[in-house]
Amino acid sequence: MNKTVVINIVALTSELIGEHTPFLASYIEKKNKIQVEPIIPAVTCSSQSTYVTGKMPSEHGIVGNGWYFKDECEIKFWRQSNKLVQQKKIWDYAREADPTFTCANICWWYNMYSTVDYSVTPRPMYPADGRKIPDCYTQPSDLRDELQEKFGTFPLFKFWGPATTIESTQWIANAAKYIEEKYSPTLSFVYLPHLDYILQQVGIDFDKISRHLNEIDGIVADLVSFYEKQGASIILLSEYGISDVSKPIHLNRLFREKGYIAYRDEMGHEVLDAGASKVFAVADHQVAHIHLNDPSLKEVVKQMLTNVRGIQHILEGESKKAAGLDHDRAGDIVVVAEKDYWFTYYYWLDDSKAPDYARTVDIHKKPGYDPVELFINPDIKFPMLKIATILAKRKAGFRQLMNLTPLDASLVKGSHGRVQENTDQWPIVIADLPDLKEQKIKSVDVFNIIKKSLDF
Repeated sequence: MNKTVVINIVALTSELIGEHTPFLASYIEKKNKIQVEPIIPAVTCSSQSTYVTGKMPSEHGIVGNGWYFKDECEIKFWRQSNKLVQQKKIWDYAREADPTFTCANICWWYNMYSTVDYSVTPRPMYPADGRKIPDCYTQPSDLRDELQEKFGTFPLFKFWGPATTIESTQWIANAAKYIEEKYSPTLSFVYLPHLDYILQQVGIDFDKISRHLNEIDGIVADLVSFYEKQGASIILLSEYGISDVSKPIHLNRLFREKGYIAYRDEMGHEVLDAGASKVFAVADHQVAHIHLNDPSLKEVVKQMLTNVRGIQHILEGESKKAAGLDHDRAGDIVVVAEKDYWFTYYYWLDDSKAPDYARTVDIHKKPGYDPVELFINPDIKFPMLKIATILAKRKAGFRQLMNLTPLDASLVKGSHGRVQENTDQWPIVIADLPDLKEQKIKSVDVFNIIKKSLDF
């Protein structure tokens, strides 16, 4: 079987390759560069699961970065068990073809309790005193200590949040090289997320992103050189492209005004009660899943949605099936935003009653995706002083919220999830497969490109 490495440069598109990415601009001249038609939703967990299974969300079940768990009546995002993916993965097929095959997954999603041989994934510790301590989870388990002794603790706060930098992406790249040198897996998946977060902060503004493009270009150049020396075939790809946005849509506030949203008052904060709500939306970038606990409201809600500015598609029944989202985890209705719009999870009408987690980086408690976590509240005059004060109080044993996140969704300048009209903003695959003639493929066909590179 042919040794292969798949490097996921998240949010890389044809639009971004140029003067600020000299290595990539030169590299693609001698390779196949193929545009990938995004799935809906074009988000991390769904896209990655489609790539590694060759199936649509209707079959593998990953309908977003999170969904409404009906049996628990809770919305949960960023779960980590690979058992949530309901189809076989490419490494399962490869191992059946060749029992000596091995696979490493370095920070692609659903990487816990997977059938890969070697894995690394961010996994903080959450002590009972309320702290969040950076850490990672690995298979084998002692790999965790080896990596963090060699490269330092996984830089969680540089991975996601207002302090995000290239540092976390560099750590992942270092871990990938370490695993290659120690285990030499047949197939490796490597996740390089840095561009994704920067583009959501500032949009496609080359004056602001040129340095970041150059940084990721340097890491890719180093990895390609490294893996070429190991004799590996290299596939560079991305999951989605990011487009400029400026108009957030607050679906749950609209449902709240209609009396459909239920919430609990917890110490003066309003906490969404999805199980008791008649209608609610699970917002995920430019796609939202709308659940109807009261099915009799379906036609009323559909009519309501047709009057919401910024919604491009309303999917239900056959249209939802045609989009590859006909799965029990999906909303009864799925809406897709128009260009320049995206969906928030916000459901409160008075910011003073927002839940306490709204002003923090808390990806697991929020009932929807929140890119505003990438910003520090501009109303805080001395944010570094506030951070230092909070950390000092925590060190002294006091429970303190790191409440720095603003409640201003207009700060977000980039998003994804829909299929852009401009195909230069679609994800891409870059590979060295001379007999591959396609210029455009479906997302499910990425599976076949990886399989073809492995040659089994």
